[in-house]
Amino acid sequence: MFSTRLFRPAAQLSSQVRRYASEAPKSGGNNGLLYGLGGVALAGAGYYAFAGGKDPVQQAKELTEPAAKNVPPSQGGPPDKVFIGGDQGFISLVLDKVDNINHNTKQFRFKFENPDAVSGLPVASAIITKDKGPQDEKPTIRPYTPTSDEDERGYMDLVVKKYPNGPMSEHLHAMEPGQRLDMKGPIPKYPWAANKHDHIALIAGGTGITPMYQLCRQIFKNPEDKTKVTLVFGNVTEEDILLKKEFEELENNFPQRFRAFYVLDKPPKGWKQGSGFITKDLLKTVIPGPNDENVKVFVCGPPGLCKAISGPKKSPADQGELSGYLQELGYSKDQVFKF
Repeated sequence: MFSTRLFRPAAQLSSQVRRYASEAPKSGGNNGLLYGLGGVALAGAGYYAFAGGKDPVQQAKELTEPAAKNVPPSQGGPPDKVFIGGDQGFISLVLDKVDNINHNTKQFRFKFENPDAVSGLPVASAIITKDKGPQDEKPTIRPYTPTSDEDERGYMDLVVKKYPNGPMSEHLHAMEPGQRLDMKGPIPKYPWAANKHDHIALIAGGTGITPMYQLCRQIFKNPEDKTKVTLVFGNVTEEDILLKKEFEELENNFPQRFRAFYVLDKPPKGWKQGSGFITKDLLKTVIPGPNDENVKVFVCGPPGLCKAISGPKKSPADQGELSGYLQELGYSKDQVFKF
């Protein structure tokens, strides 16, 4: 379990966080946002509104990056990449197995035709899924950020929360092993490179945690990357905290470089961390300040969270202006990335 030291009184915690930010790595406002929004959050990569009468499949094609060469595996050579972008069409992948995570979230493992292939997704990026039911005029297209490692061969995992009247999440939750789902990618998000920033702050709600986990996984599996990471993660209940075990392992293995702060709308009795809100005062206390070091803040979650913390994106290609708590705390537009 996480130590209660993470939520000491603000004055004590502020001192501790500043000290933490300067430690050498070892090897190895009160207007808060409630998270009881139920089905408002959309899958980790964020929501894409395919509107204006434009064909959603064509919009999906425009979002993908230029194609890379699909190099066949050879002795000592790189593995095949399943998703290569560009003019590559949608790929039909077989659902291999489904694991229940909690009352409304499942992990879906899709297998590749070539068991030695990798997904081909760079960090940070996502894939888009497509389904057209018999009564649908147009296909439903939604983005998801895989939670499996990009170097895993033969399969890819998606963690998906079921939302009422969410056509793609309901379709996925009704799928059985052996059925197929169309996918396309990669959708490039943020071009990560080792040590690009001294410290990153990840502010997430609900399934907005998946791109954050993708970044963490990339950082901490690379022994050359010394980036510090602070996570602030808001949910409704403790059961809703996705990937909590994985983040606990990171904090245990990298105590000088990774810390997680959890905020629950409905905390259980005896809960020792944050409750109810992610506030400006909390962010001021636990994440590095805009002038402390080479810092980058990433935001992903329900529309209400993004509005309160950073302001919304205008479109997948336009970050929009910075507003909300981060603007009030003095961060610049260039210091914030909205998934």
